[in-house]
Amino acid sequence: MFAQNRIWLAAAVVVLALLPLWPGVIDSYAFSFLFFVFVYAILAQGWNLIAGFGGQISLGSHAFFGLGAYTTAILWSGNYLWGSLYQAFPRIYYFDPVTMVLSGLVAALAAALIGLPLLSKLRGDYFALGTLGFGEIVKVIFVNGGDFTGGAFGVVAPSSTFETLMPHYWTGLGLTVGTALAIGWLMRSRYGLALIAVRDDEMAASANGIDTLKVKVAAFAASAFIAGIAGSLYTYYIFHVGPDSVFSLDWMLLPLMMTVVGGTGTLLGPILGAFVMYAVFDLARIFVPDYHPIISGLTIILAMLYLPKGLARLRPAAARA
Repeated sequence: MFAQNRIWLAAAVVVLALLPLWPGVIDSYAFSFLFFVFVYAILAQGWNLIAGFGGQISLGSHAFFGLGAYTTAILWSGNYLWGSLYQAFPRIYYFDPVTMVLSGLVAALAAALIGLPLLSKLRGDYFALGTLGFGEIVKVIFVNGGDFTGGAFGVVAPSSTFETLMPHYWTGLGLTVGTALAIGWLMRSRYGLALIAVRDDEMAASANGIDTLKVKVAAFAASAFIAGIAGSLYTYYIFHVGPDSVFSLDWMLLPLMMTVVGGTGTLLGPILGAFVMYAVFDLARIFVPDYHPIISGLTIILAMLYLPKGLARLRPAAARA
C-alpha cells in the first residue's frame, strides 16, 4: 500500500509539472490558484515542523515570512550598496537561488535569536503569545525603518523582469515537493526522533540525554527558514513588499488552519489542507464575497467536528476493515 501511494504521489507531481505545457493553462485562473496553493503549502509545512512534529505552537510565522520577503526585495531592488554589488553577479535563473537561501537564513537567524530566550522560559500558550508579540514588534520596526525598509510604503522590486507566471509555478511546485521530502528525511533521522521525543514527553527526553532546548530552537529556526523561503517566493510574484501585506496575520492564521484541517504531524497534511482550504477561501471570496467569512468559518468548524485528525489520516473503509 505504501509503495502504491508513492507511485500515485509521483504521478501527481509529474502531471502538475507538465501542466504549464498544456495550451492556454498559464493564462487561466487555475494556474494562479495552484501557485498560491504552493506558497501556502510551503508556509504550512514550516508551521507543521515546529507545531505538528515539535509540539510548540508558534504564532509568529508571519514575521519570518515578512523577513524573507523583505530580504529578497531589498537584494533584488539594488537600492543599497550591497544590493547593487549583488546584482553585478549574473542570475542563474529568474528566481535567484542565492537570494532565496539568504532570505531563509535571515528568518532562521531571527528565529534562533528570539527562540533561545522564549523556548528556555516559556511553554504552551505563553510561548505562542510570545511569538505573536514578536511578529507585531517586527512589523512596527519595519514600518518605522526609514529608507532602509521603505517605511509604511515598503520596497518595490523591478517588475519589468516579469514575463510569465510559468517560472513561479515550477519554482513553487519544486519547493513544495522539496520541503516535504526534506522534512520527511529529517523526521526519519536521529534529530527527528529526538524532536518527537521532546514533543511527546520533554522531561523523559531530557532524562535520556536529549538537549531539549537545542532541539526546539533548531526546529524553530528550520521552521522560520521555510517561512522565509515562502516569503521570498511571494516577493517574486508581488514585486511590492509592504509591512501591511507581508506581515499580515493572514500569513500566520491561514497556514495554521490549513495544517490542522490537512492533518498536523503528517507530511501530506499541509499540502492537502492548503489545496482544500485555499479553494474554499478563494472561491467564496469570488462568488459570494458578502458571505465569504461565514462560509470559511463554517468550513473550519465542520472540519474540526468531522475531521479532527485531518484529511491526511482518512482511510478508505476497505483499509479500516
